[in-house]
Amino acid sequence: MSEYIINDLEAPRFAVNRKAMVDPDVFARERERIFDRCWLYVGHESELAKPNDFVTRSVGGRPVLFARDAKNDIRVWINSCPHRGAMLCREPRGNARFLTCFYHGWSFSTGGGLVSVPDDEGYGPDFERPNLVTPPRVESYRGFVFLSFDPDIVDLPTYLGDAAEYIDLVADQSEVGMRVLEGTHEYSAKVNWKLLVENSYDGYHLMSTHQRYLQMVAAARGGIDRSTIGNNVAVDLGNGHAVMAGRPIVGGLFGRPLSEAGEAERAARFERFRQTYGDAWVDRMSGTRNLVIFPNLCIIDLVMGVAIRKIDPIAPDYLHVSAWHLVPPEEGEELHRQRLDNFLTFWGPGGLATPDDVEALESCQRSYAAVKELPWSDISRGMKRPLPHSSDELQMRLWWRRWNELMTGEKLPAEEHDPLPAEFTARRRPEPAAAG
Repeated sequence: MSEYIINDLEAPRFAVNRKAMVDPDVFARERERIFDRCWLYVGHESELAKPNDFVTRSVGGRPVLFARDAKNDIRVWINSCPHRGAMLCREPRGNARFLTCFYHGWSFSTGGGLVSVPDDEGYGPDFERPNLVTPPRVESYRGFVFLSFDPDIVDLPTYLGDAAEYIDLVADQSEVGMRVLEGTHEYSAKVNWKLLVENSYDGYHLMSTHQRYLQMVAAARGGIDRSTIGNNVAVDLGNGHAVMAGRPIVGGLFGRPLSEAGEAERAARFERFRQTYGDAWVDRMSGTRNLVIFPNLCIIDLVMGVAIRKIDPIAPDYLHVSAWHLVPPEEGEELHRQRLDNFLTFWGPGGLATPDDVEALESCQRSYAAVKELPWSDISRGMKRPLPHSSDELQMRLWWRRWNELMTGEKLPAEEHDPLPAEFTARRRPEPAAAG
């Protein structure tokens, strides 16, 4: 048995040792064995609309600059002046031809080259003048940009595995390219980062934790058929990635109903997609999906829009969240307004869902002070079900088996389930575009 995981396929029982949520040594090893070795999400290309646009953020515990250079190429730089280490850009975003360090005034282009050093002659003609440093690997898929600090990691499409197909289901929802809206949801919680990863595709907590939200939706819709939650399935996407995917009917659980005009506009756009991609692919696209790309990227696509959520570990009991809203820019003004209102009502830091989740998870974290007396958390639901659905916990077990493999070197046996129904495996026509 693993030190951290009980993986008994016969009982069946799957449990996680709560030490993984509180132990500083575990946290330190996660930095080395997970965040130094995986592909990590940086941002979406649409955040950089013009040459010389940049944003700053933290990825894998490092400060980075996410930029579009003067030649319109996407770049990622370590946000540290190679001179003495001061953070080169302290603004969250901006547009500048030159990035100048406030400490000693060294200046760099968005292409990473050193362009100016005050009193340059003081260094002599043979001084090696440094440029900005990029992470060892930077690649993108359908506008989603990732980096890795491991120069020997597999290429991004190989790492994504079948998760790439679910990114396609999101990216194909615009005829001109999906776009991240300006503005970022940022909030922190006194929680181990892995708890929010679990929560991001945990269908089991919906009815109990989010009662206020569901009551509001039921009032707006004239009731909710709660049996529709059984129309979600949990899907293994390989490499620790997983999704809970829902048929179109599941959308009735989420959000106040769109206006008649809004529904008509959305339906018309999807009808055009049918001519391009085929009915089966658009039927899948019309459903819902809560996707987690190992280790810490969540792409959640419900009726009210697409949330991109990046979960950053700060301490064993503290995390930071950055989240963005991804939309089809050709959407009409009224439909856009309705979806944005639904998005903020559900996912906003002051909305009706996020505070519920934060309170629930912080309650868990506080209780882990009793880890010696109650050391295991159960994640067994659905292990014997022929086809697990989203209120089961297959998706979390897949994530934890990959976590355990990277942390301990031990690959735990996988459970077996029936093949997915054809409606969850239909392919796009033509075949999905190559990464780029």
